[in-house]
Parts: sequence; structure tokens; C-alpha cells
Amino acid sequence: MKRAKKICKAFILNIFFICVCLIALVPILYAFSVSINGQNSLLGSNFSFIPRDFTLANYRAVFLDKPVLLWLKNSLILAVATLIIALGVSIPAAYAFSRYRFKGKKAILYILLLLNAFPTVLSMFAIYRLLRPLGLVNSKLGLIIVYTGTMAIFGLWNMKGYFDTIPLGIEEAAKIDGASDFDLTMKIMLPLAKPSVIVTAVMILIYVWNEYIYATTFMTGAGNYTLAAGLYSLQATETSGNWPVFAAASLVVSMPVLVVFLLVQKHMVSGLTVGGMKG
Repeated sequence: MKRAKKICKAFILNIFFICVCLIALVPILYAFSVSINGQNSLLGSNFSFIPRDFTLANYRAVFLDKPVLLWLKNSLILAVATLIIALGVSIPAAYAFSRYRFKGKKAILYILLLLNAFPTVLSMFAIYRLLRPLGLVNSKLGLIIVYTGTMAIFGLWNMKGYFDTIPLGIEEAAKIDGASDFDLTMKIMLPLAKPSVIVTAVMILIYVWNEYIYATTFMTGAGNYTLAAGLYSLQATETSGNWPVFAAASLVVSMPVLVVFLLVQKHMVSGLTVGGMKG
């Protein structure tokens, strides 16, 4: 009887999550349907999920008529540079805040958290005033500095939480065996923290890939836009509302992030579950 109840509950729960997934797919399927529709209809009464006028011209327009490949190049440069610098700063900082005791440690952590929680719109003017005298407005380096400052704080907090779950006995045993600080970091701590590093890296990539407020404010000209900023400008400047092209561009922009997530999905899940178990 109890087993039957468990099976029934599991079946109902599975059906519920399947329904949630199907509902979540509706906007994506809707965008895909619009992108392969030759008619510029979005909410019209004649709209159908199965296009009556099938065409791939909208995807052709995205790659040929719009500077999407240039926007992709800009996004890749910003994402890779921000990822390398942010991880290079946040990993050793997180280890230091996790393992060492020093005066003002908690105060510094809370101040950094407060800075990261500050609304983007309110901090934009101050950042602009800082970057303009340095000639970093309308510059990739300026955006990299802004993105790194934001995501290095996130990486510090995320990695510190994971380092806190690693027992000190592992490090003590390695030091007894004669391991140097470099060996301890590279051969023991980083491999143990690999899932958390991957989670942090993916979150940094997603942030840089999707961010458009700083990109549209500090970068001028279509040639300097990122994918997200270019997509935003495409929707904002197309007064005629070319929704099929916009839908096609939206799906194209989403694909790289989806591919990255699928490649590291196993590591992300293990990192989250192991961290939860240790915590």
C-alpha cells in the first residue's frame, strides 16, 4: 500500500514537472515559429504555430544584412577576457577569505556584497564619470573592467562558500607529505573545487553574454555592440517591427550559451549537489 502511494506521488510529480517544462518551451517554440514565418505577424488572428509561408530568409537576413558576426566577435572577446580576469582574481581571493584570518575580513566581504547589490542604473553615472577621463568610454577595455568588477565579487562569494566546505585536514595532510603551496593549490584545492569553478565560469559567461545596459550606454555605433546590445538596438530601431528577423536573431544569440550549458551540465549538477551535501 505504501509502495503504491509512493509510486502514485512520483507519477504525479513527474507529470507536473513535464507540464512545467512544456509551458516553459512555449515561448521558445513561439519565437521559432515566428522566425521561419514569411509573414510579419506576431499577435495577429491569422498567426499559426505551423507557418503557412515557411522561409529561412529571416536567418539569412540575420547573418547577411545585420552585423551579427561582428557582434558575436565582440561578445566573445568581452566574455573570454572577463572570464579569465574574474576567475584569476576571485579564486585566490576566495581561498584567502576562506582559509586566513585577518582584521576586517567580515567587513570587507559585506562591503563587497553591498557594492554588488547596488542597482545598475544608479551606479551607471558614477562608473561613466570614472571611465570617461581615462578614455575608456566606447572601449572594450572599459566594459571588461566593469564586468570584471561585478563578476569577480560574485565569484569570490561563490568560491568562498565552496572552499569553506573542504576540510582543513586535506590541506594539513598534504603539507605533512611535503606539498608546496603551489602543489597544494594546483593539484589538490583546484581539482576539488572544479565543479564550483565551472559553475562560476558559466555564470560569468551568461552575465556578459546577456548584459546590454552597460553595453548600450558605454558603447556607441553598431560596430561596437555586443550580441545582446545589438539585438536590443535591432528591436528598438526597427520602427516597422520586423518581428521574424528579431525572433531569428534572438534564437541565434541564445545558441552559444545553450551549447556551453549542455557541455558542462554534468559538472554543474555535481557541483551544486556536492556543495549542498557538504553544507
